[in-house]
Amino acid sequence: MLFTKKDIFKILIPLLIEQFLTVSIGMIDSMMVSSAGEAAISGVSLVDSLNLLLVYIFSALSGGGAVVISQFIGKKDVLKTEHASKLLVWVVFVVSLVITIVAVCFRRGLLSLVFGSVESHVMSNALVYFLYTALSYPFLALYGAVSAIFRSMGNTRISLVVSLIKNLINVAGNAILIFEFNMGAAGAAIATLFSRVIGAAIMMVCLHGKRNMIHIDNIFKVKFDFSIVKRICAIGIPNGLENGMFQFGKVLTQSLVATFATVYIAANSAANSITSIQYVIGAAVSLTMVTVVGRCIGAGDRDGAKNYAKMLIKIEYCLIFVLTGSMMIFVKPIVSLYNLSPESSQFAITMILIHSVGNCTVWPVAFTLPASFRASSDVRYPMIISIFSMWTFRVGMSYMLCKGFGVGIMGIWYAMMADWIFRAVVYVVRFKRGTWMMKYSHNDKH
Repeated sequence: MLFTKKDIFKILIPLLIEQFLTVSIGMIDSMMVSSAGEAAISGVSLVDSLNLLLVYIFSALSGGGAVVISQFIGKKDVLKTEHASKLLVWVVFVVSLVITIVAVCFRRGLLSLVFGSVESHVMSNALVYFLYTALSYPFLALYGAVSAIFRSMGNTRISLVVSLIKNLINVAGNAILIFEFNMGAAGAAIATLFSRVIGAAIMMVCLHGKRNMIHIDNIFKVKFDFSIVKRICAIGIPNGLENGMFQFGKVLTQSLVATFATVYIAANSAANSITSIQYVIGAAVSLTMVTVVGRCIGAGDRDGAKNYAKMLIKIEYCLIFVLTGSMMIFVKPIVSLYNLSPESSQFAITMILIHSVGNCTVWPVAFTLPASFRASSDVRYPMIISIFSMWTFRVGMSYMLCKGFGVGIMGIWYAMMADWIFRAVVYVVRFKRGTWMMKYSHNDKH
């Protein structure tokens, strides 16, 4: 066996803690911004959906790099492992820098195009928040790329420690800029920018540590290797397209949300913020899946890849039942932390309960299971299914229910459940057939 259960949990547990930290800070951000009024939190929520669309582009490349590096480690090819690591850092940095320039220069047009009908005071908060968060993209990209490299080594403790430092800086910055200087959405964005700069700097220093399994001597001394970049892009680009289209669909549903009154926008924002914590387990398991399954595939151990994938999904279900069940029990006091009006609070509670049911039943196989496919270089199939399901159910059904049948804002959440169920059925069938493990042997052996 390439991994014992102890090895699995040594990778998974720090990732779980890191993901909880990240999402918890996001919730604290929302709570702090909510003190500046519903217009501020609504503006931040709308921009965050667009931010995720842009961030997914370079974060997907980091994911592609993690797969390639894990496969090289499984093959025990040290030279290509280190070379791929350097190339990954440079590719994601350049891509994120281009995205930053475009976002900063055209931010008003982008926001007007997507959220043109939103109220003016919400738009003003969105504009300033978008500016500062866009400036942080290159630093977030560097942090993500180096974290992916350390995950491939099986070392997730470093990114956990740096994440803790980064998030503490973020919270402290929020407290000072929002409460002391009354900067609202701008304060939250500036704190985020500063924390990401510090996080990226620390991770880059750690990457040069001589004790690492993957040792980087000089990040500025790198030789371009088209074959490795092509492999990273062959996995990262379809994954990025999948995630980008997924997030773009969410942006479109957010533009649909923006057509409702502020009371509904605020409820939707709070519900999205609270339910985001339900994704942390799946996110941590997905990252672990890439390292574990990727190494098995690189070593030619297909049975191990399938068995480890099953084990990780079972672990995820156990953890999700505990987390989601607790949130359903305490949903009212949790929502009360957001200072919403009674009407907004009631809508938020209903949204959270719907989300919770789906999260502990179909979400793991709909969204975590495909990580095993990608770790085996099977990226096109989940990309096609994801894009089809997103546009058919999440987007198409949302508009049909909200506008065609007059269901209101809850139609968006019903459509989301339909999207999850479709994905779950299709991916379970593909996993059982085992065709996802054949892609590496055809495309990546040499």
